Amino acid sequence: MKQALQANLSLLTEEQLPEIMALQETVVAVLEKPEFLQPLTEADYLYILKGNGMMAGAFVDDKLIAFRAMLDPGEDDEHLGVDAEVPTEQLTSVLYSEITGVDPAFRGNGLQTILGKWLMEHVDADRYRYICTTVAPYNIPSLKDKFALGLQVAALKVKYGNKLRYILIKDLEASVQTKAKQEQRVLMSDTEQQQQLLADGWIGQRMEQLDTDWYVVYVK
Repeated sequence: MKQALQANLSLLTEEQLPEIMALQETVVAVLEKPEFLQPLTEADYLYILKGNGMMAGAFVDDKLIAFRAMLDPGEDDEHLGVDAEVPTEQLTSVLYSEITGVDPAFRGNGLQTILGKWLMEHVDADRYRYICTTVAPYNIPSLKDKFALGLQVAALKVKYGNKLRYILIKDLEASVQTKAKQEQRVLMSDTEQQQQLLADGWIGQRMEQLDTDWYVVYVK
């Protein structure tokens, strides 16, 4: 039985930017599918670290082995809150779940989701209510993480020019999910049917693998 990793979690600061950039380089160097990760620049990280979001880090023996960022998007031209139908007057209460980086030597310890849960517990609830993010279809590890954190698929559309993305959202003020009256499994590859269900008010709540195929389970 694998022993649980003992890591210390804490919020990151500007002083740790060199460590963050070094870890990002390590992560990018071993990516099997580079299109699944959009690396951030030093300026992007500084923007977050200066109070426009938050970053958490996991440390082992004082070495940064994983980080996860949440970003205050401000007045984003492609605001995910709009895609997820957050009321206009509440768009300022949206945080984006942004990049995660895990040292390849420490993969398989669930650090992405551990950091996600920790960040959600430390979100300023007076300032933020919604967590939004985008994930590419078939980016299975990232989708598993988002569903584990309680995010749900609110839209499936082309973003950032020409990239098909799920838009997921979590309402931090929502009570426990109500039991769905109806549910449908849809092949992850069937973009059209998923978009139709979403347009009809269904939400994607989880995913399942049957044989070699992945399905998204939509509920209403």
